[in-house]
Amino acid sequence: MPLRLPPLNALRLFEAAARHRSFKLAAAELNVTPGAVSHGIGALEEMLGVELFVREPRGLSLSTAGAQYLPYIAEAFSLIAVGTQSLPDRRTRRSIAVTCAPTLAARWLVPRLADFRERWPNIDVTVDTSRQQAGFPVDGFDFGLRLSRGPVDGAAWRRLFGEQLVPVCSPAYRAMLTDASGAPDLARATLIHVDTASQDWQAWMDGAGIDGLDLHGGLRFDIVQLAFDAAAAGLGVAVGRRPLVDRELDAGTLVEASAVRIETQTAYWLCETPRAGARPDLAAFRDWVIAQAAVFLASAEVGPRD
Repeated sequence: MPLRLPPLNALRLFEAAARHRSFKLAAAELNVTPGAVSHGIGALEEMLGVELFVREPRGLSLSTAGAQYLPYIAEAFSLIAVGTQSLPDRRTRRSIAVTCAPTLAARWLVPRLADFRERWPNIDVTVDTSRQQAGFPVDGFDFGLRLSRGPVDGAAWRRLFGEQLVPVCSPAYRAMLTDASGAPDLARATLIHVDTASQDWQAWMDGAGIDGLDLHGGLRFDIVQLAFDAAAAGLGVAVGRRPLVDRELDAGTLVEASAVRIETQTAYWLCETPRAGARPDLAAFRDWVIAQAAVFLASAEVGPRD
C-alpha cells in the first residue's frame, strides 16, 4: 500500500515559512500572498493533526513538532533538486546557483562573469544576494562566496583573498582636511558609517592606534555603495575595504584619507556543495573562481594611492 503523503505545495509553504520564520517573507519568495501561505499551512496542520508553528504577537516560531518535522522536509526538497539536476539533459545546458555577499557580487563576481560565460556558454549562473545562510545541499545552492573569519562546518571552504581597511574620501575633501604638516586631520572629518559594517571605524582606529574620532555622529547608510557615493560627493570620510574599493581609487573619485591600512580578521571564502566534485560544470566554476581570485590578488596594487 503506497504511503499517503501531504500535498507537495503545502510542504513547500511550510519549508519556506519555517526557514524565514515569517509567512510574509515566505509569500514573497514563492510569489503568493501571505494569506495563501497561512491558509495552506493551516490546512497542512489540520491534516497532520499537529501545530507546526507557534503564532505570537511578536512573531512566528516553530513548535516542537514543527522543529522535528522541518529537517525531513528540507532534506526531501534537497534530494528532489539534486535528483532533477542529475537527469540527462538533452539540451546540454547546466545551471549553477551561487549565493554571494552583495558587495562582492557587484564589485567582483558580476564584472567577471562575462569571462566565464565566454568559456562555458552552456552553463547558466544564478546569483543570489539575499544574505541568507547557505546550508548545503538543503538550500539549493551550489556555491557560496562569503565574508567570514574562517571556514564553517558543513561545506568545503577555500580562502580567496583578504581585505584592508582604509579611510577614503574625495580629493577635495582630503585637501580641506589637510593640516600644516601635510597630513589629513580626521578629527575634523564627518565620518560616514555603514550599518552592515558598523564596526569598521572602530576596528580601523584600534589597529591604527588612533582615538579622538567621534564614532557616534556623522552620516549612516545601509549599503556600502551609498557610503562611497557620499564620500565621493564630498560629504565625509568612509572606511573602504581594499581591494574592493580599488575601482573608485583607480578612477580617482576617492582617495585614501590616511596612509594607515589595517588588515581585517575576515576574508572572502568560496564554499561549495559536497556534490561539486561529481559534476564537471560545478568543478569548472569552482576552478574558475579560484583562478580569478589568484589573478585579482596578483594584479592588486599594494602601495598607497594618491
